[in-house]
Amino acid sequence: MAEKFVATDLATLKDNYDLIVIGSGGAGLTAAIQAHELGLHPVILEKMPKIGGNTTRASSGMNAAETDVQLNHHIVDSFEDFYADTFKGGGQQNNQELLKYFTEHSALAIDWLADHHIILDDLTITGGMSTMRTHRPSSMAPIGGFLVSELLKQVAAEQIPLYTDVKVNDLVLNDAHQISGVNVTTPNGDRTLTAKAVVLATGGFGANQALLTKYRADLKGYNTTNQPGATGDGIELAQAIGAKLVDMDQVQVHPTVQQDTDHSYLIGEAVRGEGAILVNQQGARFVNELDTRKNVTAAIDGLGGTGAWLIFDRGIRDRVKAVEFYDSIGLVKTADTVAALAETTKLDAATLTATVTNWNQAVASHQDADFNRTTGMDRDIQHGPFYSIHIAPAVHYTMGGVAINHLTQVLTDQDQVINGLFAAGEVVGGLHGNNRIGGNSIAETVIFGRQAGQQVFKYLQQ
Repeated sequence: MAEKFVATDLATLKDNYDLIVIGSGGAGLTAAIQAHELGLHPVILEKMPKIGGNTTRASSGMNAAETDVQLNHHIVDSFEDFYADTFKGGGQQNNQELLKYFTEHSALAIDWLADHHIILDDLTITGGMSTMRTHRPSSMAPIGGFLVSELLKQVAAEQIPLYTDVKVNDLVLNDAHQISGVNVTTPNGDRTLTAKAVVLATGGFGANQALLTKYRADLKGYNTTNQPGATGDGIELAQAIGAKLVDMDQVQVHPTVQQDTDHSYLIGEAVRGEGAILVNQQGARFVNELDTRKNVTAAIDGLGGTGAWLIFDRGIRDRVKAVEFYDSIGLVKTADTVAALAETTKLDAATLTATVTNWNQAVASHQDADFNRTTGMDRDIQHGPFYSIHIAPAVHYTMGGVAINHLTQVLTDQDQVINGLFAAGEVVGGLHGNNRIGGNSIAETVIFGRQAGQQVFKYLQQ
């Protein structure tokens, strides 16, 4: 994980840089690396003591279409299908300019990572996707920690300065209304840093209860999967200098979050993508497990507050390495038979046994008569031991944020460009419409992080 990386000594913080990147998640790290490779001198500022932001919590993978990896797995995909799935999944409310750029540059992002020795050569599938396009490492390690630690190797090798515990308080504009720097608070006091360009890569606001309830009063009191730093700082920084905000009321609640311990742990969509099913308190299925997150969440909420249980076997567990972590912290119940698992999990044994038997028949015939599931049916549930994880929905992702064009330039309410201000990742609104597809957020950080680094370079050439 990212802990092995040592942040730059604060004593070396300079007054001026070509580019200031705010945030050290996937988008910020990618933007800084890309800008550095084009000859710029960027700096990465992270307000938290821990590097990586919400990216470190991502588990499933990175979506991309028309990749060599897919062809190696005998999957023929298209940008058009990727676009159509994402547009449909987002309730056709996605910003189509951003969506077109996103889908058409996804394979290039996989190639760019490979060029940096970050190899995503295994595939899985997530809810709302029609084919396997969720790329992940062959170790099947959770994508987030893997990506951050690998990108940090590049940051270290290229000696790109990355400071932690530095909070940006204001974006500074010159008289021509162009970015000229930032005001920051460091452990050594307040400073002004100058730069002609800033990339906002600060993430969303899923851990900011006040901001969440301002836009979505119905989510008051919901737990969140987000790390504590996901408080919407970049959104507020941009808004303070006239940036337009879009889709701020579009908040994704992730359906499968374990909340019976002191911390909430997201149980990644790959568990269902590899074949797990969801059952209610009786032990019966109640939803197409790989419908969109919005629909699966609604189905679980409809159970009346009991939550639901993921049911899977050894074969599925072997395909999702994150389960080893879930088990190590006590989230997984285990039994040698399905009936014994039902007893351990306090479900009805006869119902759960019948449910699993029916599901195995559905997998064999590739025909789910009950809920019309068509994906994630490559493995049945009959190879013990058997496992269950109790889950319930929690706030996971904020689809809203600052408005940008496909060049990652931040826009005003009048759709004018704020010169020198760029944004990438979850801080941006519009790409996902009213529902983000699993695997698209990691793709967004790399695709638009690269674009931000490239466009800053072009801007500074003017």
